[in-house]
Amino acid sequence: MIKETAPPGVTTRRATLAGAAAALPLVNVHAQGTAGALRCAFWDHWVPTGNNAMRELCGRWGEQNRVNVTLDFINTTGNQLQLTAAAQSQSRTGHDIISLAPWDVGAYSELLEPVDDVMGRLSTKYGPPNSAAEFLAKHGGRWKAISPPSGSPNKPACVRFDLMKEHAGIDVQAMWPARNERGPGADTWTWETFAQAAEKCQRAGFPFGLPMGQFTDAVDWVGALFASYGAFMTDARGNPTIRGNAKLRQAIEMTVRISRFLPNDVWAWDDASNNRALISGRSALVFNPPSAWAVAKRDAPAVAEKCWTIPMPAGPEGRFLAYLPWNSGIWAFGRNKTAAKALLEFLSERESAEHTTNTSGGYDIPPFATMSDFRVWEREGPPVGTIFNYPNKPHHQATASIAFAPAPPELATQMYIQALNTKVVARIAQGGDSLDTALGWLEREINTMRRG
Repeated sequence: MIKETAPPGVTTRRATLAGAAAALPLVNVHAQGTAGALRCAFWDHWVPTGNNAMRELCGRWGEQNRVNVTLDFINTTGNQLQLTAAAQSQSRTGHDIISLAPWDVGAYSELLEPVDDVMGRLSTKYGPPNSAAEFLAKHGGRWKAISPPSGSPNKPACVRFDLMKEHAGIDVQAMWPARNERGPGADTWTWETFAQAAEKCQRAGFPFGLPMGQFTDAVDWVGALFASYGAFMTDARGNPTIRGNAKLRQAIEMTVRISRFLPNDVWAWDDASNNRALISGRSALVFNPPSAWAVAKRDAPAVAEKCWTIPMPAGPEGRFLAYLPWNSGIWAFGRNKTAAKALLEFLSERESAEHTTNTSGGYDIPPFATMSDFRVWEREGPPVGTIFNYPNKPHHQATASIAFAPAPPELATQMYIQALNTKVVARIAQGGDSLDTALGWLEREINTMRRG
């Protein structure tokens, strides 16, 4: 049995289920002897059909295990989901399972039930999860959350292949074909090549649509660029690593250079602005999941049929891919922790993950590299193969990235929310600071955060 409810004052998507997921394959993960009730708060998916898979899977699992599953899909407008987690952490009551924003696992780690047993079994089956997922969900040497794929995107480059070929002379379809292989020129897809292409497309009237403000899309792509230069602002203990950091200087200089070729208002863009730039036909490239292309397919089909997703460029230290997973944690004060573990394990199995990803049109990314071969990424179009390279595939030779790693979670959260990477670039590109002056400001900001 499954039902949907809403906590007081919280906006959710509600629906009534009947005969949920009868056609879904049953994965052999059972909550033996855990009949009862299970309350789950999941992230309200951006993709209109994205919640359907969770409803179907939870319904199937609940029926097989005699557990009454209650689902709340809570959106992030006004930080409602984050505020729900904060309130429950204080009251020590609420849901059994709750979706947590990427950095919030660390904030609540002492209140979350360890899930080492579940992650151990999943890793034995599918190999280790990617480094970004592990960094965010593992604290004090213990797994405190799991990343079922629902709502977890990569943010590679979505390119107007016609504009890039015409104005920058780069054939991205040949470079990154819809096959598990690199094409001609793939080894030249670096940030230097990217900067040159940005300049050429800007001169042609089709600038890249890259936000430079304080929202996640901006922080994430700049974070991946910094990682590809080995440019870290702190060490794992939170000590600033600003002074004498040649790699950080190089990364900032490259980002400032790229910013010169972007629309003038990118410093105020939110996470929808880059989508609008692509859909309008005014931009040759954005860093985004397939959601921007999917909206273009509906509202601007002539644009959508000219889009092709490719990996992010590489830097001197390799290729890094922005990855922003929503984690699911189990409150240590929850009433049915055994059932909660079993459900999260079921949702993370390959068959469940593929169903979730199929239902979201390919948006959702599992944390396991062995799940980068779902057929949905081959079939989606037009053009067919347009999102083949959206998941991080072995031939990309890329590492999943989260901005401000390896800083401790408490510090990294503040750095992320305050968007220190885009702000330091803005001080130079917009404020006229010298690089040394901007770096001095950055070190002071980090030290202030460390002092609390």
